[in-house]
Amino acid sequence: MKTVLITGATGGIGGAMAHAFAGADYRVAAAYHRGENRADADALLQKLPGDSHYAVQLAVDESDSVRDAFARVTEQGGLDVLINNAGITRFVPHADLDALDDAFIDAIFRVHVRGALACARAALPLLRANDNGGAIINMTSVAAQIAVGSNIAYCAAKAALNTVTMALARALAPDIRVNALAPGLVDTDFIRGLDADWRAAQIAKTPLGRLTTPAEIASAALLLADKMPACTGMVLAVDGGRPLAV
Repeated sequence: MKTVLITGATGGIGGAMAHAFAGADYRVAAAYHRGENRADADALLQKLPGDSHYAVQLAVDESDSVRDAFARVTEQGGLDVLINNAGITRFVPHADLDALDDAFIDAIFRVHVRGALACARAALPLLRANDNGGAIINMTSVAAQIAVGSNIAYCAAKAALNTVTMALARALAPDIRVNALAPGLVDTDFIRGLDADWRAAQIAKTPLGRLTTPAEIASAALLLADKMPACTGMVLAVDGGRPLAV
């Protein structure tokens, strides 16, 4: 049985990916950020088909946490797919540079860029141990392409993660494939909690006229992991055609 580690597994997209991979006979290592998120991880695992899944605490921006988490994954028998899905953001108007303080900029890059690199580095020995190679999937965003997103730092960090994806794909070939998924707005609890008029305006700008669902993102992740063995260094857009409307 293959194993997938999903960071940020307790969120809407992470949970959908856990369900998709479990349904495809993967064992899921559901990574949660802090102790207070453990209950959410346990609740997720109880809903997955199969009984070999497990939770692991993993703060991607803390070196000790990354080390301990991947030691746990090693003890559990190894890894086939790493999905770097953990992320943070908050809405800051792009013109309000004073509100985009240094500490928040650092946190955005620490989680989205350094965290993904740290997890890839820690996962490398496990992925290389696979006879058929392994795979890394980085969750980026349409914001990297169109520079429209929750804040400027978020757009920039996701663009950096696209570059990380391509550089890792070249560096780790041919044994390990590295690709990225770039969603647009996804119909999660977080997005549904935002201003309804703003959300409607974003939908109106999307050629498909709707938000992407977490299940659609999960299906694309499973596709990259299992059904596209000739692809590496690719950024797969799952955004309803959003860049076409900018």
